[in-house]
Amino acid sequence: MRKSYIKGIGVVTCVHVNPGTQEHWVIDYRIDDPQGDGKSKLDHVQDMVTNVVHHKGLACRTVLMDTWYATKELMLFIESLGKIYDCPLKSNRLVDDSGGALAYRHVDSLSWNEREAAHGKIVKIRGFPKEHKVKLFRVAVSAHRTDSVVTNDLSQDLTRGAQQACALGWKIEQFHREAKQLTGIERCQCRKARIERNHIACAILVWVRLAAVAKQAGETMTA
Repeated sequence: MRKSYIKGIGVVTCVHVNPGTQEHWVIDYRIDDPQGDGKSKLDHVQDMVTNVVHHKGLACRTVLMDTWYATKELMLFIESLGKIYDCPLKSNRLVDDSGGALAYRHVDSLSWNEREAAHGKIVKIRGFPKEHKVKLFRVAVSAHRTDSVVTNDLSQDLTRGAQQACALGWKIEQFHREAKQLTGIERCQCRKARIERNHIACAILVWVRLAAVAKQAGETMTA
């Protein structure tokens, strides 16, 4: 399950990904309107996770998030639900990999030996409870970019596993691209809030139908 934000539209989306079939579905979304409902994007994500677990009852094991959502409050909330999270940290996030022997350092300035590079390392993120630890991995996203990814699943022992988990997160970027290219989700010319909300809802329903047709035809939705 992955959370993200459609840039330029103001929609926070929740996408469910089946790692076995690589299929993905939009299962929830929220309109970002803090002046109207007083909620931040983080509030919307917490509401959607709660809805998935307690109301929809969907089977999910892991929550994937962007760096913007990797806050202490949201990460601890996900843990309280008995779920695992995998999320990249911003390069200036302060962590400690020395067990308290050294001062906190920016996550991108840590040193890595060969074993740690392959299997990750245990760290504490500044601001978290004293005994709270997470597993940190350096994940190569491309030839020019490496992310610092953390998980509360301390049994995860391979960087390759963290890389595979993060790769599933790109499904939400695929949904964003398809929604923009095929449904006109960001092309509403109206200014009334209700009409804009209806437009977004219809665009997402269009995507759902196009995804079903593409699956039946054995085709992708975009060239």
